[in-house]
Amino acid sequence: MNPDLDLSLDRVIRAPRKRVWDAWTDPASLAQWWIPAPLRCRVDELDVRAGGAFVTRMSEDGDVFVPHLDACFLVVEDYERIVFTNALDSGWRPAKPQPVAMTAEVVLRDHPDGTDYRVIVRHGDPAARERHADLGFADGWGTVTAQLAQVAESGS
Repeated sequence: MNPDLDLSLDRVIRAPRKRVWDAWTDPASLAQWWIPAPLRCRVDELDVRAGGAFVTRMSEDGDVFVPHLDACFLVVEDYERIVFTNALDSGWRPAKPQPVAMTAEVVLRDHPDGTDYRVIVRHGDPAARERHADLGFADGWGTVTAQLAQVAESGS
């Protein structure tokens, strides 16, 4: 991790790694936690493999959904690691995503209390990292990680 370019979060989720993985890779489960509530998420594409599409939409009222993320997976190691980027869209075309381009690496490890869940979000320059931090990375990613924990810990 490069502190000038990257943001991160760590959390222990009190659920087995398989349940955390399943919450990440099952579209119905991902829709429950991927966007901070009360916003709603719709998963349009979730092809969890290297090169696979990762496309979600969000809604304030549950009726009208607008684009949220159009990305692709770079690395998928079952039950251990997911890396995706929005710098390439789901069709592998170079993208200029708003508000910031990033590559996110999610690492799952066994922990005596469940799963050690670590995320590193990489940016291309310090200004992009700062912009993401100013937009509320810690609150946003922290909130959705808490929502992920709730889904995984409930076993739903």
